[in-house]
Amino acid sequence: MDSTHSTLLLRLLDATTWRAFDVDGEGRILAGHDASGTVQLVELRPDGTRTPLTALPGACHGRYVPGSRTVVVSHDAGGNERAQLSLLDPEAVTEPVGEDGLTPLVHDPAYIHGLVEVLPTGEVVYTTNRRNGVDFDLVVRRVDDGTEHVLYDGGGMVGGAAVSPRSEEHADGGTRALMTRPGHPALSSQVLLLVGDTTIELTDADEHARYLGPQWLPRGEAAIITSDSGRDHLGVARLDVVTGALTWLVTDDDHDVTARLSPDGETLLVVTDDNGASRLAIHDADGTFRREVALPADYVGGVADFLAVPRWSPDGTGLALTWTDPATPADVVLVDAGRGRAATVASSREQLDGLELVAPTSHGVPTPDGETVPCFVYAPDEPSGSSVVIVHGGPEGQSVRSFSAIVQSLVGEGHTVLVPNVRGSVGYGKRWYSLDDVERRLDSVADLAALHAYLPRLGLDPARSALWGGSYGGYMVLAGLAFQPELWAGGVDIVGISSLVTFLENTSPYRRAHREREYGSLERDREFLERASPLNRIGDVRAPLFVIHGANDPRVPLSEAEQVAAAVRANGVEVEMVVYDDEGHGLAKRVNRLDAYPRAVAFLGRALAPASEPV
Repeated sequence: MDSTHSTLLLRLLDATTWRAFDVDGEGRILAGHDASGTVQLVELRPDGTRTPLTALPGACHGRYVPGSRTVVVSHDAGGNERAQLSLLDPEAVTEPVGEDGLTPLVHDPAYIHGLVEVLPTGEVVYTTNRRNGVDFDLVVRRVDDGTEHVLYDGGGMVGGAAVSPRSEEHADGGTRALMTRPGHPALSSQVLLLVGDTTIELTDADEHARYLGPQWLPRGEAAIITSDSGRDHLGVARLDVVTGALTWLVTDDDHDVTARLSPDGETLLVVTDDNGASRLAIHDADGTFRREVALPADYVGGVADFLAVPRWSPDGTGLALTWTDPATPADVVLVDAGRGRAATVASSREQLDGLELVAPTSHGVPTPDGETVPCFVYAPDEPSGSSVVIVHGGPEGQSVRSFSAIVQSLVGEGHTVLVPNVRGSVGYGKRWYSLDDVERRLDSVADLAALHAYLPRLGLDPARSALWGGSYGGYMVLAGLAFQPELWAGGVDIVGISSLVTFLENTSPYRRAHREREYGSLERDREFLERASPLNRIGDVRAPLFVIHGANDPRVPLSEAEQVAAAVRANGVEVEMVVYDDEGHGLAKRVNRLDAYPRAVAFLGRALAPASEPV
């Protein structure tokens, strides 16, 4: 990698991002900014003042306590994902505070405490696995006196949750809450109604459907929820909390639709996923369309609600959200719901002025079994003929039209970058995201071969193509190199799974049962899991491999990286491996990204050089 390209990559990697976390009643926005190298809290005031609030060792996020100046801060240590909850008073901050400047709210470093919401009553709703280290409970804690009430301790993981804002109006007199937990089929969920100490199953655990983001209507008789029950795509529905019946409010037969309800229960922000890009609209709470939301003109084909959930102002007049697109690392945007217009409050674009960043074209890649893989192609002005296929994590993830320093830097190197949504990806309907479940896992790997076969149609050299991916995408990189060794010239594996068996055996206990629904059970499916594990075919790997991992990874243990690197190296194939002691599942700190990614890009430059060109 020459000095010009190296400078471009470092500039892209050094770009800072903003995230919108919350809005208070005075128009202040609680935001996240990573200028320090990790995401820290900053308060954005209506007069344009920006006040940095935290300087913690790792990334954090937070929410305002309604009606006060207090902030609930969620933070962990070195990417270990064991979140702790603390309190902070922005008015008392004269300079950004470290951990000693926070007031502990819920602390036990051995366990996870996930912030769900902060109620108008001054109560914090959170999930925790402190009861047994495996199962998650749903807990409400008062900020003022620290008293707690456990809403749910029925086992498993808690997905979305919402506590009724008007529980005192109901005859039972108890706290009423809705929550979702994993259902029995892969990527399905079940809705529970929690009334006092009683748990009522509103939907069937055996139903193959997702229920996401329950939000109570103000009177507490029903809720707004996103679901694909009885449908291929997600839609927005009214959920009757007595019968569990759904009344569809906003649907689209060709696209996933989600929504965020205003605090007064009158308005919905509706987000339509259109092939990895977001379309925003304002609707009445009964689903009636009001108006499209006009984004600033320089935002094109990007994504809302990608880095943080949109947050309404307490009076329901507007909301703050995070926006990213191929030329925008991540901005805070304020939407005026009444006018249907959005304005940028904190911008990340200026730091990239003068750079020619590439927007993708959309392709449908055919497969031998008659499917079509959606794929974004980022092409340089002067392609060198080489290509890199970047596979997202998940596996129930989605590649979207967002900013990526890696994509743009690889394009700057002359590589054409393909970013597919292989089968198993969300965003393209229930049928598509179900096509890789358990015994169909290798059908998803086969999509990589279909992408490789498509390269000549793009004018690219099939002999000069590499794979890049993180988490499940890392598994796909290793599977491609092991199961299709004749196709790929190199691979970059970031926190990837090398053996589905050892991954399930060694991952955090709270994740094992959850992930077995998707990958298969160690008890019932071990033979298939062994067959689908790249480690068991590692002797076939011919291409050089670059491995990145965090020592504190609670999801994919470091041992997954260590065993695959050792096995490939033992076969005489080039392996470069870097491990970061202060990282978890991915690289959260800029200093580590600035170290790892230039090395990985340079590695691919050597692996993809033309045969006649010296390396």
